[in-house]
Amino acid sequence: MVIVWLIVIVFLLLISLRVVKEYERGIKFVFGRFDSVMSPGLNLVIPIFHTYQIVDIRTKAVDVPDQEAITKDNIAAGINAVIYYKISDAKKAIIEVQNYYYAVSQLAQTTMRNIVGEVELDELLSNRDGIAAKIRDIIDKATDPWGIKVEGVELKDVVLPPDMKRVIAKQAEAEREKRAVIIKAQGEVIASTNLAKAAHTLATSAGALHLRTLQTLNDLSSDQSNTVIFAIPLELLRAFERVGLDRNVINKITTLKKKK
Repeated sequence: MVIVWLIVIVFLLLISLRVVKEYERGIKFVFGRFDSVMSPGLNLVIPIFHTYQIVDIRTKAVDVPDQEAITKDNIAAGINAVIYYKISDAKKAIIEVQNYYYAVSQLAQTTMRNIVGEVELDELLSNRDGIAAKIRDIIDKATDPWGIKVEGVELKDVVLPPDMKRVIAKQAEAEREKRAVIIKAQGEVIASTNLAKAAHTLATSAGALHLRTLQTLNDLSSDQSNTVIFAIPLELLRAFERVGLDRNVINKITTLKKKK
């Protein structure tokens, strides 16, 4: 008889042992009342008297489905995100909320639509990190009573209507053309300034124009084209005037050459 009881006791002990993994916590109830949080390892759960629920405390990722939202400037935009959270208090996650996974997902969808409705489209497209941080703060504060810590929110995509995409593309094209015109105008200003400096240097430095003319002739000598247009600078004619060769003298020299 004693052996039978020993066998029964050992059997009850064996079926009462529960293993809780390192990344889990167990919430034990005694006749429906909270008793304790089961730590990783072997735990004793007596049938009929005890019940328990296992909670995974690893970081979870909740994929928030596409939400249609209206921005502050009345533009419809589709937005989706992913939320990373973990259980910080296993007891609250089981006792304070019925299904924390579903609750976090619904809270994230509502919060995301509300935040998008408070910003304009330009801010939504250019400040996604700031908007994601604002969504995270709101969800984290709301889930504190559930024993949940929100670690991060990432906006995956912002979907715009096709008409709005075309408008944004035209705006971007116009902005690029504007920058191109400004850069070209700035280049013209710089070029004209340098040309003015070069002209001043040639006019005030003795022999500079002559050296420049020789350089031009050297460049033309290596050119294989049949037609060469060479402009005589006004300074060269003025040089002739300074040595006293006026038009009449030049004409006489030309006539003498023809007679010969």
